[in-house]
Amino acid sequence: MHAKAKPSKWLAGVCSFAPLFLVTSVFAQTSPVNTATPASVTVQLNESQESLSAPPLVSNVSSTPNAPNPAKAASLFAPVTQSNTPKIYTMGAPAGPAEMDLRQLWNELKLNNPQLSSLRESYLSAKATVPQINAPANPQVGLVWSGMPVNSPFALGGANAPTSQYPNGVSSNNAITLAQPLQFPGKKSLASDIANTNAEALLAQSESTYLQLGAQLSTLYYGALASQKQLQVLKESVMRLEMIKNVAKARYSNNAAAYVEYLNAQVAQSAAQADQFIVERQLSVSLHNINTLIGRHSREKLILRGDVRRAISSVPTLLELEDYAETSHPSLKSSALQLEAARKGVDLAKKAYLPDFQVIGSSFTPRGPFSANNGAMYYQFELDLIIPLYFFTKEKYGVEQAQRNQAAAEAGNISNRQQIVLAVNGAYATYEQAKNQAQFLKERQVPQADAAYKVGLTQYSNNGQGFNDLLTAQTQLRSLEVQLALAESNLLQAQAVLLATSGKEPF
Repeated sequence: MHAKAKPSKWLAGVCSFAPLFLVTSVFAQTSPVNTATPASVTVQLNESQESLSAPPLVSNVSSTPNAPNPAKAASLFAPVTQSNTPKIYTMGAPAGPAEMDLRQLWNELKLNNPQLSSLRESYLSAKATVPQINAPANPQVGLVWSGMPVNSPFALGGANAPTSQYPNGVSSNNAITLAQPLQFPGKKSLASDIANTNAEALLAQSESTYLQLGAQLSTLYYGALASQKQLQVLKESVMRLEMIKNVAKARYSNNAAAYVEYLNAQVAQSAAQADQFIVERQLSVSLHNINTLIGRHSREKLILRGDVRRAISSVPTLLELEDYAETSHPSLKSSALQLEAARKGVDLAKKAYLPDFQVIGSSFTPRGPFSANNGAMYYQFELDLIIPLYFFTKEKYGVEQAQRNQAAAEAGNISNRQQIVLAVNGAYATYEQAKNQAQFLKERQVPQADAAYKVGLTQYSNNGQGFNDLLTAQTQLRSLEVQLALAESNLLQAQAVLLATSGKEPF
């Protein structure tokens, strides 16, 4: 009979017991007991067993019979050693997590960031060219002998035909010369001055890059603090929902509320706990990015110190920031130095019309250079002029090229100044908007949502109705508290970007 029963009837019979099983499973659910939330939030990555100098080995072992050999995987992912790893990745791991605030992070950025280290080395390399350009040209030493004999191609002995006075013959007009090239006075000093100015422009560019990377670091820092604040808000929300759940359970025990209210509170609590996983992942990514930016291995432990509320401070006016940027911004310093070097380049190009010199001193003797003295020695002094010929073609176009470079540097300086001022204006507008939003959330919306939640909880605890209103009020309070944390983080990020755009450090 059971084998011949119709499937539709059999399914209907099974479905008739489904509510019973559902209710049984619901009553079997229990919620974990929440512990007290600490006053401060400290976030650490859960990677205590990992070593910086030896990343974990990756094995591709599988249960299939044709799985690859795990020894090959071990060879592909061999531990990092001193010989095949950059220096910053072979530093020993600290004894414990590094605890830093924003100022310490900026110091680490300045000292250990690879991009800034490259710019510093480029500046030092450019500075090393200045004494090379200013140094005198190398002298030339020559050895001359002439009067080659028939059977002595090197003329180290007698070179002329033998005579009664010199039966072995003599080598005539043998000489030692010393030549020293000399540029027209002022050329070398001006060229070295141009090289020094260009080197200082590179230094100013490195300072501008430092501010840009610092603004990025501040953004990551305040974003991580916002994630920590969100975790704290979510933990407080879980505690509030635990209270609501306990009240709903007590009312259900007294037949004053439906059991679905307890279930809805439990679902909302689970959603808040699930949101914590997403925020923790965001915090982990931010910490990895901060470590990489300050020249540390991304897996090193890092704890961020800082109070978002205390970090919010007054910012100078827009006019003050514009004036400071136009006078002290490293990018404008760099463009001004490049313009100065271009103007000096025009002066140097004009000096190409002036001749250079060469001084030659010679010592002659009628003997072989490696033989005994067989005649009187005499000296000769020579002054050569290296004059520009061919109708000054190279010099004329050299001056034109220098003048074009000067015009380009002037236009670039003006454009750079305009871009800096526009960037300061845009950053200030973003800062004002973030400030107004954070102030509105802090002074109006969050207090209102908190009051609505407390009123709803009080009414519902006193056997009143409005469970959905209470749950909605709690959800709105949590959402607004998260928005406030993000708004304060955005405010501090905008503040740091504004100061860095103006050429200041955010301290």
